[in-house]
Amino acid sequence: MITLIIPCFNEEETIPIYFEEMEKVKMEVNHDFEYIFINDGSKDKTLDILRKLAVKHPFVRYISFSRNFGKEAALYAGLQSSKGELITVMDVDLQDPPELLPQMIEMIETSDIDCVGTRRADRKGEPPIRSFFAKKFYQLINRISNTEMVDGARDYRLMTRQMVDSILELTEYNRFSKGLFSWVGFKTEYLSFENRERSAGETSWSFWKLFNYSIDGIVNFSDAPLNIASFIGAFSCVASGIAMIFIIIRALIFGDPTSGWPSLVTIILFIGGAQLLALGIIGKYIGKIFLETKKRPIYIVKETEHNNIFGGGKNE
Repeated sequence: MITLIIPCFNEEETIPIYFEEMEKVKMEVNHDFEYIFINDGSKDKTLDILRKLAVKHPFVRYISFSRNFGKEAALYAGLQSSKGELITVMDVDLQDPPELLPQMIEMIETSDIDCVGTRRADRKGEPPIRSFFAKKFYQLINRISNTEMVDGARDYRLMTRQMVDSILELTEYNRFSKGLFSWVGFKTEYLSFENRERSAGETSWSFWKLFNYSIDGIVNFSDAPLNIASFIGAFSCVASGIAMIFIIIRALIFGDPTSGWPSLVTIILFIGGAQLLALGIIGKYIGKIFLETKKRPIYIVKETEHNNIFGGGKNE
């Protein structure tokens, strides 16, 4: 059996299209499908559609969160609930090509690989500024982190049960799945595909959300920003010491008093800014530690197919 994990946030338009396409793919492969839709606090009719699907099809399951916990929590919930020998993660908007799944299954069944990932061959159709920063993020993270992350890689991948069980052992609250998939190791091969538009609806990923997500990835998989903070502190200290020695020597030799209001203000602002920057970097890491020590659940489930109110509370 293959488990398909599909996070959903306000996807009432795309779910029927996705389900229809995946049922066509199902006819091409000699495997049973287990759908696990994760309703991540949607405000539209996403949950109603999932309820109806679950009643009509016994192989459709869903998990509905009490509020929006984010895609990372949705992925983790799906992995925890999966029962298949092979598990795949897909976006419901069909930007992850369903037609690649038969090839991915064949690759993983006819070789010794543990995971078949997908990556976009290009970023055609994306805003240029988003593409630029995405490329720079991957260049940066691969320089400062020991965990390799493939440029253009999608969450869409087919994994063995062994690999998924290893990922589930990583119970951290601050999750960055692209890094976790790489960190656990296991042999992975990638398939490339042309970038495609959403089948319907609009993306919930704004530039600011993607920027914050990239910051989480850097903080979760590298301590380089802390080294930068230490370097800034050391540089400020040395530069200030040199400037102080220069001023003293100039006053002793040339009798030139420190004229100093502009220079004093500039130095104070420079050192103060450097300190605030270093404190901000350190504070980001402390904030992550704070969230980890609280031991809060990664997500809270409000409803599943087993207490589906549309279907009378039963779905076996």
